Amino acid sequence: MDVIMPLLLFTSVSIVLLIGYPVALSLGGTALAFAAIGLLTDSFDATFLLALPNRIYGIMTNQTLIAVPLFVFMGVMLERSKVAEELLGTMADLFGSLRGGLGISVILVGMLLAASTGIVGATVITMGLLSLPIMLKRGYHPSIATGTICAAGTLGQIIPPSIILILLGDVLSAAYQQAQLNMGIFAPETLSVGDLFVGALIPGLLLVLCYILYIIAIGFFRRDLIPEITSDTSQDSDSILVRTIKALLPPLLLIIAVLGSILTGAATPTEAAAVGAVGAMILALFKKELHFSVLKEVVYNTTQVTSMIFFIFIGAAIFSLVFRGFGGDQVIEEFLLSISENDPDSWLAQILPPGAFGPVLIVMLVMFLLGFILDFIEITFVVVPIIAPILLTMGIDPVWLGIMIAINLQTSFLTPPFGFALFYLRAVAPDSVKTSDIYKGIIPFILIQLGMLGALAYCPQLATWLPGEILK
Repeated sequence: MDVIMPLLLFTSVSIVLLIGYPVALSLGGTALAFAAIGLLTDSFDATFLLALPNRIYGIMTNQTLIAVPLFVFMGVMLERSKVAEELLGTMADLFGSLRGGLGISVILVGMLLAASTGIVGATVITMGLLSLPIMLKRGYHPSIATGTICAAGTLGQIIPPSIILILLGDVLSAAYQQAQLNMGIFAPETLSVGDLFVGALIPGLLLVLCYILYIIAIGFFRRDLIPEITSDTSQDSDSILVRTIKALLPPLLLIIAVLGSILTGAATPTEAAAVGAVGAMILALFKKELHFSVLKEVVYNTTQVTSMIFFIFIGAAIFSLVFRGFGGDQVIEEFLLSISENDPDSWLAQILPPGAFGPVLIVMLVMFLLGFILDFIEITFVVVPIIAPILLTMGIDPVWLGIMIAINLQTSFLTPPFGFALFYLRAVAPDSVKTSDIYKGIIPFILIQLGMLGALAYCPQLATWLPGEILK
């Protein structure tokens, strides 16, 4: 019963989510139904549910999570101020004479939007509406165009200030302290969101570079997929440069203000998010896009997204308590420890190397598969609190683990047939673009993502070196 009930609970939640019920209700409702069954069969202790009010109160008073609505407001306001549209136009003109220049522009604009908003869905949809028609009109093969847009849109998962890094930072901080207490360290070190922001910079920029190199390579070796664009000689290069600077400068200053204040220690992530929200309003006002109707729409959308996120928090808290009440965390801990200790009774332990590598590989594989059916918010608040203390007790660096999880979830967002980014783009793509084109176009970018995961596994310093230099 100890193994069966946690497994049935997790499987049932996955089935309910696949049917299409709301995530928060699926997590909370299924968990409460299993808790009722457990009470009737004397396999569940009701005292676990008594901790729920404290859990909810902790969520609502968490200072770090206040940054979520502020960053969402910042992202929605920048979307309404047409920053992406202006950036794409000027960057396309700047790289217009280079084969694949429009694709490079899409990647760079996606990177800037990721650093400005941190919201994957908004970035993919915005880039799909703005750049996909232009790329198709200029002769880009649909698979190249859609793959580039999806990959650029998901950079919001890893480029700071990413919403997922904020949530991961909060969850991993608690898990890291719990792991140290389990190891007998009663003066535990702390992990901040700023640590994850800094740790994500090098891997995120390397991904952008790899994306660009791939587009350049396709333009050079597969000229049938990316046409040669004749540059418009009527445009003065000086005027293009001036327009590019004008388009780039405002969002760059906003990014520097937000990230710079965090990295220098001048502000907490929550305070920096407030700076970003105010800066986005000033930018919209400067562009004459800030009206009462726009502000009303931005506030409404921000409230809607924030309410959805916090509702999922509550559902995930119920699920976590019931899962622990059935001993699910102990089952997972014993399973992962048997792999790390090369248990002779476990066939899986026999085919994996001893130590922490085996458990990390299994966890990454499971989270990758869960990314097909669960959003990053559910995975962050349901799965990570269960597995993170176990892995961190094995001596794994928390910053490295956080970046590995973020890139892993970014990869699952891109992977057919259930990748969320593919659904977002499919919703705004014209009927002439086949779903198979989207699937084909994203495969090379998935391989790049997997290559980055492998590089991080082989060289953890890619994620841990910069935080050690800047923040310590």
